[in-house]
Amino acid sequence: MPGLKLEPKQPYAISIKQQPITVEHEPYVPKPGDELIDAGTARATLAVSKENPNGTIEDDYAAKNQHLTVVQQHVTYWDRDNDGIIWPYDTYIGCRDYGWGIILSLIATAFINMGLSYPTVPGILPDPFFRIYVDRLYKAKHGSDSMTYDNQGRFRPQQFEDIFAKYDRGKKGGLDAGDVYIFWKEQRMVFDFFGWTACALEWIATYLLIWPEDGIMKKEDVRGIYDGSIFYKRAQETKRKRFKGARQSQTSPGLIAHAKKVL
Repeated sequence: MPGLKLEPKQPYAISIKQQPITVEHEPYVPKPGDELIDAGTARATLAVSKENPNGTIEDDYAAKNQHLTVVQQHVTYWDRDNDGIIWPYDTYIGCRDYGWGIILSLIATAFINMGLSYPTVPGILPDPFFRIYVDRLYKAKHGSDSMTYDNQGRFRPQQFEDIFAKYDRGKKGGLDAGDVYIFWKEQRMVFDFFGWTACALEWIATYLLIWPEDGIMKKEDVRGIYDGSIFYKRAQETKRKRFKGARQSQTSPGLIAHAKKVL
């Protein structure tokens, strides 16, 4: 039929020229040979992509977290003592270990714990200490986002792939600020002011967490945000840099003194 873009061997169209927006933002469609199977089926414990169909396999991350949903994995880095409760102090220390300064860590702690505490409390009254309960984190889901997490905290590969299939202009393997703005604008649901704000803050936080040197948030780094694996990776990198800097600062005075003696 004229105006339809039919998928090979499929009796349906993914875009029509009469609605240009469907042509501009086409969804992810599996190609022959793609290792990602059943992209429309939500994964309880794996954040997968077509590049990593088995999730995060480095350091056996996926295998070690099969007892947690993906949305729980997203925050376990901040649960410093693994008791299922994230105190504001836990969040602050996690931010500092990640490499953030004191002011930014305090701001992030306030936004994270104040924003996520009440939806996750196991009762009606708010938690006076703004603690986040990991087992109930799925209750903190909001609208106007990518819908990559479902309402029970599972990971939906189709929705994740759609982010990049639709909004990665130029197919550069990631999103820049302009791509994210278009994504945010088009994901907004009517009168969902809280969702609009929450989605914007989440992507700002994602940019700060990844902090890409070229301004492009790579797809696999974003996936690492979803399953939380990138937090551990970046914290280890920060630890190594601090250790290296400390050793250099300790060594330098000794070298200077030795040089003076020689001279």
